[in-house]
Order: sequence, then C-alpha cells, then structure tokens
Amino acid sequence: MNEYLILMRLDLITKEEQPSPEQLQVYMKQYNEWVEKIISKNQFISGKGLSTEGKVIQSNQVVTDGPFVEIKESLAGFITIKAETLEEAALIAKECPILGGPGNSVEVRQVVSVHEKE
Repeated sequence: MNEYLILMRLDLITKEEQPSPEQLQVYMKQYNEWVEKIISKNQFISGKGLSTEGKVIQSNQVVTDGPFVEIKESLAGFITIKAETLEEAALIAKECPILGGPGNSVEVRQVVSVHEKE
C-alpha cells in the first residue's frame, strides 16, 4: 500500500465563517465517524490539526505572518492514510465531512520519500 496525505482546507480567519459551538460539535462528530471508518479498514496512519498561527518564508528570505498571506483558505489539518492508488485515496477523501462547508476543499497527495534511512 502507498501512503497519502489528505489535506483539509477551509476559512479559519473570517469570523462570520466560523461554526457556532453547537455546529462545531456536530462537525467533530462527523469527522470522528469518518476517521473511525478509515481506522476500521486499517487504512489510517495518523492525523493532526494545525494552529491558525504561522510564518511564511519566501525564497528571498522575506518572512511574513501567515499562513494567510493573500487568501482566506488555509490548511486546517491533515490525516495520513494507506491506499493502493491515488484514486482509492481520493474516494476516501471525498467522504471527508469538511467538504460540507462552502468553499472548503480537500487535497490528496501521495507521500514520496526523498530521505531514506540507510
């Protein structure tokens, strides 16, 4: 099996776009159920959420507050899964409940190693 990242993007900074505490509970329940389904198929590797604070360092060594330089969409978190193909990983990602929010998106990328332990 191959390893894939499912990157979850949504607007974390516009106050009007943030869910109420009640909505957040519903969303977290849906998210946990989705992850449990992946775990039950022995395809879950790990997952993390990301803080809303960060820095962006550009090639000219300019450092800016981020990660929201020019867009509202930001990386909220990710999970790592196992799947045979990119298409299979995309099918898993299509069930991510984060996609229920307007403007939200999920990206699927295969993890490829450039640094192998010898």
